[in-house]
Amino acid sequence: MSNEAYITKDGLVKIQEELRLLKTEKKREVAGRIERAKELGDLSENAEYADAKDEMAFVEGRILELADYINRAVVIVPSSGAMVQVGSTVVLKNGKIEKIYTIVGANEADPLAGRISNETPLAQALLGKNVSDTVEFTVPSGKVQYTIKEVR
Repeated sequence: MSNEAYITKDGLVKIQEELRLLKTEKKREVAGRIERAKELGDLSENAEYADAKDEMAFVEGRILELADYINRAVVIVPSSGAMVQVGSTVVLKNGKIEKIYTIVGANEADPLAGRISNETPLAQALLGKNVSDTVEFTVPSGKVQYTIKEVR
């Protein structure tokens, strides 16, 4: 599996903003909670102190996670070619059923909104294919087949 993290330009901006907020405002807020809890005395039985320390650990972990994601980020550049790639919107047809999906990075996937991760079996079957190609992939209930009608 690739170490790259596909993301749209807007998605990258959102993650960068979350990272900035965590590094500045959230860390400062939690550090203040820790200091106030220390003033209450005995730290061994101080639930507020323990909660604040746990929250600081969560914030620090999230900062590391986001920084790593940003370092691996590959911004999706939409193309209008006929070949399916990350960032493509694909119109699929199976008999009378027509479905439209946009292939995005895992972090931005929202299947109910038609945004599927590039790591899903459907996206993996579609990547590199062209208009009129037929793709087949396996789902829990069996195999499914679609014909690519349009790539946007």
